Amino acid sequence: MPLVRPSRRTLALAAAAATLGAAFYGVGAATADPSVPRSDKEIPNLTNVVNDIKAYYGDTVVGSEHYASADSNYARQLAGIEAKAKADLTHALKHSDGDKHGARPAIVLDVDDTSVLTYNYELEVGFNYTPASNQAYLDSKDMPPVFGMDTLANWAADQGVTVFWITGRPEAQRADTVRNLTAVGYTAAPDTAHLYLKNAANPPAYLACGAKCTTIEYKSGTRAHIESLGYDIIGNFGDQYSDLSGGHADASYKLPNPMYYLP
Repeated sequence: MPLVRPSRRTLALAAAAATLGAAFYGVGAATADPSVPRSDKEIPNLTNVVNDIKAYYGDTVVGSEHYASADSNYARQLAGIEAKAKADLTHALKHSDGDKHGARPAIVLDVDDTSVLTYNYELEVGFNYTPASNQAYLDSKDMPPVFGMDTLANWAADQGVTVFWITGRPEAQRADTVRNLTAVGYTAAPDTAHLYLKNAANPPAYLACGAKCTTIEYKSGTRAHIESLGYDIIGNFGDQYSDLSGGHADASYKLPNPMYYLP
Protein backbone atom coordinates (compact mmCIF):
# COMPACT_ATOMS: atom_id res chain seq x y z
CA MET A 1 0.00 0.00 0.00
CA PRO A 2 1.53 3.35 -1.00
CA LEU A 3 2.33 5.85 1.70
CA VAL A 4 0.06 8.90 1.92
CA ARG A 5 2.16 11.98 1.29
CA PRO A 6 1.49 14.96 3.56
CA SER A 7 0.19 18.11 1.89
CA ARG A 8 2.37 21.18 1.44
CA ARG A 9 0.27 22.98 4.05
CA THR A 10 0.87 20.14 6.55
CA LEU A 11 4.57 20.22 5.84
CA ALA A 12 4.67 23.98 6.28
CA LEU A 13 2.85 23.73 9.62
CA ALA A 14 5.18 20.96 10.78
CA ALA A 15 8.21 23.01 9.80
CA ALA A 16 6.86 26.02 11.64
CA ALA A 17 6.17 23.96 14.75
CA ALA A 18 9.67 22.51 14.65
CA THR A 19 11.13 25.99 14.31
CA LEU A 20 9.12 27.24 17.29
CA GLY A 21 10.11 24.21 19.32
CA ALA A 22 13.77 24.79 18.55
CA ALA A 23 13.46 28.46 19.40
CA PHE A 24 11.70 27.98 22.72
CA TYR A 25 13.14 24.68 23.93
CA GLY A 26 16.26 24.05 21.84
CA VAL A 27 14.62 20.94 20.39
CA GLY A 28 12.85 19.96 17.23
CA ALA A 29 15.50 18.56 14.91
CA ALA A 30 15.17 15.05 16.37
CA THR A 31 11.49 14.86 15.49
CA ALA A 32 12.38 15.31 11.82
CA ASP A 33 14.93 12.48 11.78
CA PRO A 34 14.23 10.63 8.48
CA SER A 35 15.50 7.36 9.99
CA VAL A 36 12.67 7.28 12.53
CA PRO A 37 9.50 5.61 11.18
CA ARG A 38 6.53 7.96 11.07
CA SER A 39 4.03 5.14 10.66
CA ASP A 40 3.72 1.43 11.40
CA LYS A 41 3.40 0.93 7.62
CA GLU A 42 7.08 1.82 7.28
CA ILE A 43 8.12 -1.07 9.56
CA PRO A 44 8.26 -4.68 8.28
CA ASN A 45 5.95 -6.99 10.20
CA LEU A 46 8.14 -9.05 12.53
CA THR A 47 6.21 -12.30 12.04
CA ASN A 48 6.52 -11.97 8.27
CA VAL A 49 10.25 -11.27 8.53
CA VAL A 50 10.81 -14.40 10.64
CA ASN A 51 8.80 -16.48 8.18
CA ASP A 52 10.86 -15.07 5.31
CA ILE A 53 14.08 -15.98 7.14
CA LYS A 54 12.82 -19.54 7.70
CA ALA A 55 11.87 -19.88 4.04
CA TYR A 56 15.25 -18.54 2.89
CA TYR A 57 17.12 -21.03 5.09
CA GLY A 58 14.77 -23.88 4.11
CA ASP A 59 13.74 -24.46 7.72
CA THR A 60 13.76 -28.18 8.57
CA VAL A 61 12.67 -29.32 12.02
CA VAL A 62 14.07 -32.50 13.56
CA GLY A 63 12.65 -33.02 17.02
CA SER A 64 12.89 -29.56 18.54
CA GLU A 65 15.91 -28.49 16.51
CA HIS A 66 15.80 -26.25 13.44
CA TYR A 67 18.21 -26.85 10.56
CA ALA A 68 18.89 -25.08 7.30
CA SER A 69 18.32 -27.13 4.18
CA ALA A 70 21.08 -28.01 1.73
CA ASP A 71 18.76 -27.18 -1.17
CA SER A 72 17.65 -23.81 0.24
CA ASN A 73 18.23 -20.47 -1.42
CA TYR A 74 20.68 -19.76 1.40
CA ALA A 75 22.76 -22.81 0.44
CA ARG A 76 22.59 -21.90 -3.25
CA GLN A 77 23.77 -18.37 -2.58
CA LEU A 78 26.64 -19.68 -0.47
CA ALA A 79 27.68 -22.10 -3.19
CA GLY A 80 28.03 -19.29 -5.71
CA ILE A 81 30.17 -17.20 -3.35
CA GLU A 82 32.34 -20.18 -2.44
CA ALA A 83 32.86 -21.19 -6.06
CA LYS A 84 34.13 -17.72 -6.89
CA ALA A 85 36.35 -17.69 -3.81
CA LYS A 86 37.88 -21.07 -4.71
CA ALA A 87 38.59 -19.87 -8.25
CA ASP A 88 40.18 -16.68 -6.89
CA LEU A 89 42.28 -18.57 -4.36
CA THR A 90 43.43 -21.02 -7.02
CA HIS A 91 44.49 -18.13 -9.24
CA ALA A 92 46.27 -16.41 -6.34
CA LEU A 93 48.22 -19.55 -5.51
CA LYS A 94 49.23 -20.16 -9.13
CA HIS A 95 50.19 -16.57 -9.91
CA SER A 96 51.95 -15.45 -6.77
CA ASP A 97 54.53 -12.93 -7.99
CA GLY A 98 56.60 -12.76 -4.85
CA ASP A 99 55.79 -9.10 -4.22
CA LYS A 100 55.06 -9.92 -0.59
CA HIS A 101 58.62 -11.04 0.11
CA GLY A 102 57.90 -14.74 0.37
CA ALA A 103 54.92 -14.36 2.69
CA ARG A 104 53.02 -17.59 3.26
CA PRO A 105 49.44 -17.72 1.93
CA ALA A 106 46.64 -17.65 4.51
CA ILE A 107 42.89 -17.27 4.75
CA VAL A 108 40.92 -15.78 7.63
CA LEU A 109 37.45 -16.93 8.66
CA ASP A 110 34.98 -15.49 11.11
CA VAL A 111 33.27 -18.15 13.26
CA ASP A 112 29.53 -17.47 13.74
CA ASP A 113 27.60 -17.70 10.47
CA THR A 114 30.82 -17.96 8.50
CA SER A 115 32.26 -21.22 9.82
CA VAL A 116 29.34 -22.51 11.90
CA LEU A 117 25.65 -21.69 11.59
CA THR A 118 23.79 -20.03 14.48
CA TYR A 119 20.35 -20.51 12.88
CA ASN A 120 18.94 -22.93 15.47
CA TYR A 121 20.26 -20.85 18.36
CA GLU A 122 18.74 -17.67 16.92
CA LEU A 123 15.33 -19.32 16.63
CA GLU A 124 15.59 -20.72 20.16
CA VAL A 125 16.16 -17.24 21.62
CA GLY A 126 13.88 -15.36 19.25
CA PHE A 127 16.84 -13.56 17.62
CA ASN A 128 17.59 -12.03 21.03
CA TYR A 129 21.25 -12.83 21.68
CA THR A 130 22.51 -12.64 25.25
CA PRO A 131 25.91 -13.82 26.52
CA ALA A 132 24.22 -16.13 29.01
CA SER A 133 21.91 -17.86 26.52
CA ASN A 134 24.72 -18.18 24.01
CA GLN A 135 27.03 -19.76 26.55
CA ALA A 136 24.31 -22.16 27.71
CA TYR A 137 23.76 -23.23 24.10
CA LEU A 138 27.46 -23.80 23.43
CA ASP A 139 27.77 -25.76 26.67
CA SER A 140 25.32 -28.35 25.39
CA LYS A 141 25.33 -28.23 21.58
CA ASP A 142 27.55 -27.91 18.55
CA MET A 143 26.50 -25.63 15.72
CA PRO A 144 26.61 -27.24 12.24
CA PRO A 145 29.10 -26.01 9.64
CA VAL A 146 28.02 -23.32 7.23
CA PHE A 147 27.30 -25.19 4.00
CA GLY A 148 30.48 -25.59 1.98
CA MET A 149 32.77 -23.54 4.21
CA ASP A 150 34.31 -26.60 5.89
CA THR A 151 35.00 -28.05 2.45
CA LEU A 152 36.52 -24.79 1.20
CA ALA A 153 38.70 -24.32 4.29
CA ASN A 154 39.89 -27.93 4.20
CA TRP A 155 40.69 -27.65 0.47
CA ALA A 156 42.71 -24.48 1.14
CA ALA A 157 44.62 -26.23 3.92
CA ASP A 158 45.41 -29.09 1.54
CA GLN A 159 46.91 -26.53 -0.88
CA GLY A 160 49.31 -25.32 1.79
CA VAL A 161 47.21 -22.32 2.86
CA THR A 162 47.23 -21.57 6.59
CA VAL A 163 43.73 -21.19 8.05
CA PHE A 164 43.10 -18.59 10.75
CA TRP A 165 39.92 -17.71 12.61
CA ILE A 166 39.15 -14.26 14.06
CA THR A 167 35.94 -14.15 16.06
CA GLY A 168 34.17 -11.67 18.28
CA ARG A 169 33.46 -14.47 20.73
CA PRO A 170 35.07 -13.88 24.15
CA GLU A 171 38.22 -15.70 25.23
CA ALA A 172 36.08 -17.64 27.72
CA GLN A 173 34.49 -19.51 24.79
CA ARG A 174 37.78 -20.81 23.38
CA ALA A 175 37.28 -24.43 24.45
CA ASP A 176 33.70 -24.49 23.13
CA THR A 177 34.80 -22.97 19.82
CA VAL A 178 37.70 -25.39 19.34
CA ARG A 179 35.45 -28.35 20.16
CA ASN A 180 32.75 -27.19 17.75
CA LEU A 181 35.03 -26.44 14.79
CA THR A 182 36.80 -29.76 15.20
CA ALA A 183 33.61 -31.78 15.70
CA VAL A 184 31.98 -30.53 12.50
CA GLY A 185 34.92 -31.32 10.28
CA TYR A 186 37.39 -28.44 10.05
CA THR A 187 40.76 -30.19 9.67
CA ALA A 188 43.00 -27.16 10.20
CA ALA A 189 43.89 -26.83 13.86
CA PRO A 190 41.98 -24.05 15.67
CA ASP A 191 44.76 -23.83 18.23
CA THR A 192 45.97 -20.77 20.11
CA ALA A 193 48.22 -19.78 17.19
CA HIS A 194 45.37 -19.82 14.67
CA LEU A 195 42.20 -18.95 16.58
CA TYR A 196 41.84 -15.37 17.82
CA LEU A 197 39.09 -14.46 20.29
CA LYS A 198 38.38 -11.17 22.07
CA ASN A 199 40.23 -10.81 25.34
CA ALA A 200 38.80 -7.78 27.10
CA ALA A 201 40.66 -8.51 30.35
CA ASN A 202 44.08 -8.78 28.71
CA PRO A 203 44.02 -7.38 25.16
CA PRO A 204 47.11 -8.08 23.04
CA ALA A 205 49.78 -5.40 22.70
CA TYR A 206 49.38 -5.25 18.91
CA LEU A 207 45.90 -3.71 19.32
CA ALA A 208 46.47 -0.06 20.17
CA CYS A 209 42.76 0.34 20.97
CA GLY A 210 43.06 -2.28 23.71
CA ALA A 211 39.79 -3.33 25.32
CA LYS A 212 37.91 -0.50 23.57
CA CYS A 213 38.37 -1.76 20.00
CA THR A 214 35.41 -1.64 17.66
CA THR A 215 34.76 -4.80 15.67
CA ILE A 216 36.49 -3.30 12.64
CA GLU A 217 39.52 -2.21 14.70
CA TYR A 218 39.77 -5.58 16.41
CA LYS A 219 39.48 -7.66 13.27
CA SER A 220 41.59 -5.52 10.93
CA GLY A 221 44.21 -5.05 13.66
CA THR A 222 44.40 -8.81 14.16
CA ARG A 223 44.76 -9.33 10.40
CA ALA A 224 47.60 -6.80 10.43
CA HIS A 225 49.21 -8.84 13.22
CA ILE A 226 48.89 -12.03 11.15
CA GLU A 227 50.57 -10.25 8.25
CA SER A 228 53.39 -9.21 10.58
CA LEU A 229 53.99 -12.89 11.29
CA GLY A 230 54.87 -13.43 7.63
CA TYR A 231 51.51 -14.29 6.06
CA ASP A 232 49.72 -12.95 3.01
CA ILE A 233 45.96 -13.10 3.60
CA ILE A 234 44.68 -14.09 0.17
CA GLY A 235 41.08 -14.47 1.33
CA ASN A 236 39.05 -13.02 4.20
CA PHE A 237 35.59 -14.47 4.89
CA GLY A 238 32.82 -13.02 7.04
CA ASP A 239 29.05 -12.64 7.29
CA GLN A 240 29.27 -9.02 8.49
CA TYR A 241 30.84 -6.09 6.68
CA SER A 242 32.65 -5.33 9.94
CA ASP A 243 34.42 -8.69 9.51
CA LEU A 244 35.82 -7.46 6.21
CA SER A 245 36.45 -3.73 6.58
CA GLY A 246 39.79 -2.18 7.45
CA GLY A 247 42.08 -3.78 4.88
CA HIS A 248 44.87 -6.29 5.44
CA ALA A 249 43.48 -8.88 3.00
CA ASP A 250 43.94 -9.29 -0.75
CA ALA A 251 40.31 -10.30 -1.26
CA SER A 252 37.19 -10.39 0.91
CA TYR A 253 34.03 -12.47 0.66
CA LYS A 254 30.73 -11.48 2.27
CA LEU A 255 28.57 -14.45 3.26
CA PRO A 256 24.80 -14.00 3.61
CA ASN A 257 23.23 -13.45 7.02
CA PRO A 258 19.79 -11.81 7.30
CA MET A 259 19.43 -12.67 11.01
CA TYR A 260 21.40 -9.87 12.68
CA TYR A 261 23.75 -6.94 12.07
CA LEU A 262 26.99 -6.18 13.89
CA PRO A 263 28.60 -2.78 13.26
